[in-house]
Amino acid sequence: MSVKLRLEIQSFVCFALAATLAVAAVQAQSTAPVATVRPKLETPALFDDEAGGEADADDPSIWLHPVAPAKSVMVGTKKNAGLSVYDLAGQELQAVSAPPPPTPDDAPGRFNNVDVVYGFTLGGRSVDLAVTTDRGRDKLRIYTIDPAKAAQSQAPLVDVTDPDAGFVFSADQAQVNEQTTAYGLALYRNRDSGRTFAFVSQRSRTAIAKLELFDIGGGQVGYRKIAEVVLPESFTLPNGTSWTPCNDPGDLAQVEGMVVDQELGILYAGQEDVGIWRISAAFEAASPVLVDKVREFGVPYTYDTEEEECVINYAADPGYGGKYLSADVEGLTIYYTASNQGYLLASSQGDDTFAVYDRRGANRFIGSFAIADNRRRGVDGAQECDGAAVLNVPLGPAFPLGLLVTQDGANTPDVLDAEGEARDNTNFKFTPWQRVAQAFSAPLSIDTTSWNPRTGYRL
Repeated sequence: MSVKLRLEIQSFVCFALAATLAVAAVQAQSTAPVATVRPKLETPALFDDEAGGEADADDPSIWLHPVAPAKSVMVGTKKNAGLSVYDLAGQELQAVSAPPPPTPDDAPGRFNNVDVVYGFTLGGRSVDLAVTTDRGRDKLRIYTIDPAKAAQSQAPLVDVTDPDAGFVFSADQAQVNEQTTAYGLALYRNRDSGRTFAFVSQRSRTAIAKLELFDIGGGQVGYRKIAEVVLPESFTLPNGTSWTPCNDPGDLAQVEGMVVDQELGILYAGQEDVGIWRISAAFEAASPVLVDKVREFGVPYTYDTEEEECVINYAADPGYGGKYLSADVEGLTIYYTASNQGYLLASSQGDDTFAVYDRRGANRFIGSFAIADNRRRGVDGAQECDGAAVLNVPLGPAFPLGLLVTQDGANTPDVLDAEGEARDNTNFKFTPWQRVAQAFSAPLSIDTTSWNPRTGYRL
């Protein structure tokens, strides 16, 4: 039976704000320096037009090969164009198309976010899964990852999705076509029970569903919803006024970027125009805590109907926002080190930076960095970043101290169409972790041996 935990806005928010919004009436912008990091390589450019197959890079996930780390791969979503699998040189090994619409009048498949999980039991054997949210069809698509194929630089993904899997949020196809559908995604394998879960956010709404993945037989994987949390859509500010984040008419402050701390059982969820929430992965006893807010939190605005955009009045900023994030909060990922230490990384899309937080306790802010152009290698930086993934373990000679992959929402150089207009151009950047760690005046940890994502345990 589905357990739905709807948080009453007034009572919950008053409590949460008392704990997390007790700030001065006027809060200065952060003056902390932003470290500069340069990527090593990038994937081929993707073009969101008819000639490019409507390919738009969005979210990456890194899969660790069980015996040949240099043959690990990155799986990245491309929205209408499905997803691609890349090797550690950034070359495409496989392209998977999003499914067509059920009828010409329905929405087609559109792959939004992706994650991987290790050690799922399917047909009596242990397999690794790559799972993506199909925003167009309001479903999950589930793939096994074949290590032998990856080792031979061949296409490693095999679709094992239950063909009868239901919608995640919609009651019927008519609701699916309204596209308040499956959006963000984070996977979690409970190491005590061995059960595997997917946390899925809802586009244009504030809900996050918890689904359990299970073997339905015949080599296929299904899922069922077991719980749901609904985050606030408006907030009572310390001055007693009410504030609702600005969105297109009819839309609420959605969540996209999410990650689960696999050791501590904590879900981090980025509510794009609000901030980062910390939620128990148990969900049945969830008490979300807002650990940091975007700078725009509580700032008055108007909605320009002609331009269809929010106009934020920074001159009237009451000072209730955070210092380190500019809306939207996007890709979240975790770097693990010894003794439950490490870092939570968040894409601050509004200012093209990444915020780094302590993984422990109250998630103390540590610093920010930006991924800038590497002109020597002819690789540009990462701007308007939607998704990110980091892995601490050695990945062969190319990335012996770990890897950070980031989506670049404004890839350059520009490529012009027949009319001389720049084509929408996106891709993924690969950055050695040590470049991030050593960019800070007090370097971040580099720990390649204390934790391994394949086991979920310390080595």
